[in-house]
Amino acid sequence: MGFDLLKLIFESSLLVSIFGLLFVGGGFLILIGINVWERFSGEKWGRPLRSLVIADAKLPDVLVQIPVFNEPYMVADCLRSASALDWPKDRLHIQLLDDSTDETTSIASIVVAELQAQGFDILHLRRDDRGGYKAGALAAGLTHSDAPYVAILDVDFRPPANWLRAVVPCLIADPRASFIQSRCEFSNYRTNWLTRAQGLMLDAHFAMEQATRYRAGWLFQFNGTGGVWRRAAISAAGGWSSDSLCEDLDITVRAEIAGWHGLFSMNPPVPGLVPDQVNHWRVQQRRWSTGFVQVARKLLGAIWLADWTIERKLSASFLILIQAFFPCAAVAIVSLLACVLLESGDPAAYMPVINAIGVLIAIVAIGMTLAPYRTLRRGSLLSFLATIASLTPLMIYLSVSNAPSILKSLFGATETWKRTPKAPPLPAIGPSNQVDGF
Repeated sequence: MGFDLLKLIFESSLLVSIFGLLFVGGGFLILIGINVWERFSGEKWGRPLRSLVIADAKLPDVLVQIPVFNEPYMVADCLRSASALDWPKDRLHIQLLDDSTDETTSIASIVVAELQAQGFDILHLRRDDRGGYKAGALAAGLTHSDAPYVAILDVDFRPPANWLRAVVPCLIADPRASFIQSRCEFSNYRTNWLTRAQGLMLDAHFAMEQATRYRAGWLFQFNGTGGVWRRAAISAAGGWSSDSLCEDLDITVRAEIAGWHGLFSMNPPVPGLVPDQVNHWRVQQRRWSTGFVQVARKLLGAIWLADWTIERKLSASFLILIQAFFPCAAVAIVSLLACVLLESGDPAAYMPVINAIGVLIAIVAIGMTLAPYRTLRRGSLLSFLATIASLTPLMIYLSVSNAPSILKSLFGATETWKRTPKAPPLPAIGPSNQVDGF
């Protein structure tokens, strides 16, 4: 009797976790299907990104906010990169939102003084405490400026000089657009096997998921960097909130509920960095996973109460619940192993389940990554196969690592914001990666 009950518990857990994996995987299959349809039909789904030709005399004031915490190797180059943006100097305003507790502050002070002497409007803002972390710093910075457009850059990102010229007119052209998110590149993606794997996944995120969601008119997220916000949309959404570790997703959803929508730009890409060590990557991924769960707890109900179509609500739910993959995968792995052990080590009874999950993972992994890899000319097919082979153990590792924090957050536990350590920046990826989109 006890044996049968134990088997029933593990099989039930396996069934529930598989349904969760099918929900997440099904969302990706729809995105893949849209891209396949576009390629065979020769037509783009949804509307193209519109822009305006604006004379220099009519360009608006733009505030560039750079939040930083203990980044002594990054801060000087980041400030110089922001000051090199091609925008009228009298309408380009830069804020270094510095919550650092190390030598970053003294290094930044020297560079800020140097750029101020050259006529740039740069504020070096310090707070008494790190209340609200990044969201708190961004909100505090807004009180020092009334610029109608706000660009946000993490300290490791280096926008090309023409970035604002390319994206701000698109935002101006659509009066109900809350933000425009640029595709991000990663300058150090060739460093090692981990950065190559992240590059593969993040190319899929930007070039497939973000771009397709935008064209389909679905909710897609501001990524926290490499984007420009309309100040009025930030206010309409209720401002930056620090009750989630994913303040970027949080304000995206609140702005959408308030009647705004985002824009996505494939070009020009904004280069940044990915973590080059597994333990640093795990810190970043755990923060994102926890933040997504916090946003789901806070806003999923509001999404289903919003005056949206069922399709839009489902697509938004898929976005917010995407991190459910990790606990579902962890539970599925443990439950499957337990079930096989209870069958005296014979996996035959569960081979249909194993094969179905394997096929789903293969279709999603290849379908989401191959097109960006080829279009962005990342390398040979052999290199692609070697990189994609590393994703399975990485996803298993993340599932086991992140599942506990996700489940704790689901029941209301909170976590402290932890920065992702970065190596010194490398040269940006060149303009050869300008693409027309998918």
